Amino acid sequence: AYEMRLSLVGAEMCIRDSQQSKEGAFMINSIQHFQEQGVKNLTEIFSHYTDDLTKFAEMVYGVTKEVPKLGLSLIEEELESYDELLRKRQDLRKGWYIERRDETKLLTSLGEICYSRTYFHNKETGEYCYLLDRLMGLESHARISEDAEARILEEAVESSYRKGGINACIGEQEVSKETVMNKLHTLEFPLLEPLKEKRRVSRLYIDADEDHVSLQYLEKKGDIKKPRVNTVMPKLIYVYEDVNFDGSKHELVNCHYFGGDYAGTEGTKELWQEVFDFITESYDEEVLEKIYINGDGADWIRTGAGMHAKARFVLDRFHMHKYIISATSHLKDSAQDARSEIYRAINGKRKWAAEEAFDKILHVTENETKAKAVESAKNYILGNWAGIMESVRAKDKSLQCSAEGHVSHIYSDRMSSRPLGWSRTGADKMARLRIYRQNKRDILELVRYQKKELPLAAGAEEVIYSATQMLAAERRNKNRLGKLADMPVYSIPYPQIKKIAALKNHIWGL
Repeated sequence: AYEMRLSLVGAEMCIRDSQQSKEGAFMINSIQHFQEQGVKNLTEIFSHYTDDLTKFAEMVYGVTKEVPKLGLSLIEEELESYDELLRKRQDLRKGWYIERRDETKLLTSLGEICYSRTYFHNKETGEYCYLLDRLMGLESHARISEDAEARILEEAVESSYRKGGINACIGEQEVSKETVMNKLHTLEFPLLEPLKEKRRVSRLYIDADEDHVSLQYLEKKGDIKKPRVNTVMPKLIYVYEDVNFDGSKHELVNCHYFGGDYAGTEGTKELWQEVFDFITESYDEEVLEKIYINGDGADWIRTGAGMHAKARFVLDRFHMHKYIISATSHLKDSAQDARSEIYRAINGKRKWAAEEAFDKILHVTENETKAKAVESAKNYILGNWAGIMESVRAKDKSLQCSAEGHVSHIYSDRMSSRPLGWSRTGADKMARLRIYRQNKRDILELVRYQKKELPLAAGAEEVIYSATQMLAAERRNKNRLGKLADMPVYSIPYPQIKKIAALKNHIWGL
């Protein structure tokens, strides 16, 4: 019963419909092998489970190990069927001549496939290539498929290079952590696409902060000399429209993220330009009145406030409270009174009163270390007075910067919360990859973004089969399939006629 059921399932899934022609029956070898060996192996797995129904996990493990073998075999034969068409149909490869046939391996997310491909020579241009590789979009000497690369990056962005290599496929094959690192280092990232329709809001909010990531080296090991510059600070900026309050939970409305190393003055300007370009293309600026930029007052954050006419810097309350507490914590019983005096000066928009409050604290502070902390807090609050007043005047409940938490979640969890050492390139690329994922963008599409599009052939004609040819092909297939031809048929997409049309429309170098 097991064998009959599995045989039917295998045949129903994989037998090609009657439109196949003499270029080769679709995946017949894979189906036959699965019937001969795969069904037998699965039957043994289910038989063992019948003997002991508590071994359900073992049954799942067994099926998980066996079924991908069929999938890999089907993929191998599918690729070889295209290569066979290229070899036998000269009209599909005008100007290209056969040199030899080679066997190659490719790691996919399902496992490693091994298939044959033909090496062609274009006598007119002198070019040599595997046409099948071009059709598949594979670069020279590629050994990892796009889906496997996506699995690698999806794991590496969460845990480590080593685990990314282990996660390359569901099989036992893996790649080295050095390979994963090299994949990351060469990534290029597309700009964030603007919203499909321009939104009409009167205010936008931007929070900005940075992480501190330890460097192992800059470009190569040993290039960090004394005095040590052993940190890189990837920047994080996110734009949102409002904050929804749901009990204890705060949710940012329509939030979009930007970030990476963007070192130096030019890097900072480039980052902010990306942000404001996104805003310009996504929001109706005739309706937009103000853009509040929340931050700790760092120079790179203030730069953003000067690059857009409607942007206003606002000192985030977290850092304001942090410095006020630092200046008053040593006062013990009178600490709360001192803080209240500072807050009254701030809410009353009286800078001179805030300065007097700090001077009073300094007057009663004898410890030199504590006195330096008070002086630092005084300079910080007074130096960012305009940013504090912007918040006071706005009286906007959505001006509640959460950048510290976002930096922890987006950057620190992967890059700085553990004793890791990065290169500047690695830190920048990982930061951008984390941003890319935070924007809920597709990792597979990122992998495909790395590919350079190859030129398509011009003037290719579609092949049209007559009904007579189709009937003849059906008779040939029936003779070749034998008993399999009488079983229920469920066709798999892209029959032979469509394959030929696809090749016609994708061959280069006519």
